[in-house]
Amino acid sequence: MNKDKGQVLNLDGGAYDTANGSSDSLQNRQGYPVWLATFVDIYQRLGTDNLQLLLQVYAPNVHFQDPLHVIEGRKQLLEYFDAMYTNLSHCRFTIDDVIYNDQEAAIYWHMNFIHSSLNNGKAIEVQGHTRLRADGDKVSYHRDYLDAGAMLYEHIPVLGRLVKMVKNRAGQ
Repeated sequence: MNKDKGQVLNLDGGAYDTANGSSDSLQNRQGYPVWLATFVDIYQRLGTDNLQLLLQVYAPNVHFQDPLHVIEGRKQLLEYFDAMYTNLSHCRFTIDDVIYNDQEAAIYWHMNFIHSSLNNGKAIEVQGHTRLRADGDKVSYHRDYLDAGAMLYEHIPVLGRLVKMVKNRAGQ
């Protein structure tokens, strides 16, 4: 099992160490699988204008699941991302931690996004993690774990107050 904290991987063969502000070659590191380096790099660059990059990441038969959706197939997943990103004026993923072992990985991240209908159009930050499995050089299983309340429900008028109240009472 391999673990790296505070590092951003790039497809160009280098890694930028966010803790030390230095770069080094992936070959000098612990041998990240290509599929994982590709996933991390693309997700940190992903935006409404380059969703086609996801074709480099996912297998045609990918299974994708998050707290709100279950999606089968790369075509359907790209349609989901297209619909999701179209409604955002900003979305950025930052990878905080990567744990991997051959064809599986756990990625801890935070996402910062702006949706005009949520949080009065102000930025929302959500932490989460993703479990991945690869088949060869493509991701065949992607499951996101995150607080859907923090991402969505808490930022909807009226409903948001109820969700926050329930969370506060549950925490007492």
